[in-house]
Amino acid sequence: MSNEDLFRQLKFRDPARARALAEALRHNMDAIGREVSVMHVCGSHEQAIARFGLRAVLPPGLELIMGPGCPVCVTDGPEVDEAVALAGQGVRVCTYGDMLRLPGTARSLADAQADGGKVEVVYSISQAAELAQAHPDEQVVFLASGFETTAVATAAVALASPPPNFSILSVHKYVPAAMEIVAASKETHIEGYIAAGHAAIITGWAIFEPFAARTGAPVVVAGFEPLDILAALVKLTELIREGRPEVANVYPRCVTKEGNLPAQRSLWRAFRTVTGRWRGIAEVPGGNLELVPELGALDARRRFRIDTAGVRDAAAEEEAKGCICGRIMLGLATPEHCALFGTTCVPESPVGACMVSSEGQCRIWHTYGGVPDLRKVG
Repeated sequence: MSNEDLFRQLKFRDPARARALAEALRHNMDAIGREVSVMHVCGSHEQAIARFGLRAVLPPGLELIMGPGCPVCVTDGPEVDEAVALAGQGVRVCTYGDMLRLPGTARSLADAQADGGKVEVVYSISQAAELAQAHPDEQVVFLASGFETTAVATAAVALASPPPNFSILSVHKYVPAAMEIVAASKETHIEGYIAAGHAAIITGWAIFEPFAARTGAPVVVAGFEPLDILAALVKLTELIREGRPEVANVYPRCVTKEGNLPAQRSLWRAFRTVTGRWRGIAEVPGGNLELVPELGALDARRRFRIDTAGVRDAAAEEEAKGCICGRIMLGLATPEHCALFGTTCVPESPVGACMVSSEGQCRIWHTYGGVPDLRKVG
């Protein structure tokens, strides 16, 4: 059976197909004949990789690295400060649960909530807009985090004439821009990338073609089941072996070349890309999603003119404590390289952002382990 046949006949957790894909992966690495480092940029991929022990079945010489794929982790300290400041001014701040304990430069939203600030965890931006409708005498701000996938949901509400007392504090990030930073780094030597399937459902897989051509690194779009990821690794090593900097899609049950065109139109009607700082990484050209000027009335930064001048660098302070979250997100280190991991930095009392979010690599490795011994897995 050819590799292409295996991709078409994926059954998400079929042991026989897993063995066949692992054998195909070993064959590709034997043909390459050297060490290869590849990167995925999605916390959901890392959860599946760690949970199912996929690194334990990789052939020698193949390194699978997590990149900047956790939106909470890359939310910068001053962005959190803005939300904390609003909560302190009597504004009702709504956000996702993962954002609650993310440190700002001095305090988190959980701290603001403990001090009496109106901070509420919601499951969607629609729920936040409904709260604004139910409390017309209050200002309600939604702290909008996440990558392109969740930005589409934010755009839908922003374009649907939400209540006049509702506004959006966007800390949305745009993943393709961060991939450029990784590819340009002189410290990383990534030869191929696995792209997140849920984002590609929106964007389509063709969006990665210019990146692959420019960097010489192939990109494979993958789903989130163990066999999806193994199939992506087989295809990626095949493209590396053959020297083909192309884009492949091994998630055809959900992802198309063009993507969801109506969702894309909504996204770019509501947002534009701007340069922004990603926590612990750098200024990323085109890395942040900002509401377009036409939706300025919904932009909490314009409505409240939040002042964060003179704030400290939260990421620098985390580094001073020994946290290496920034290096982990760039693929330059793993949690096990951090002296704080699992000792002074644990989910109950995280030092850095990578331990806060369920999609952070430190949190995931603390939960599942990075390269577990499969003989101990029941």
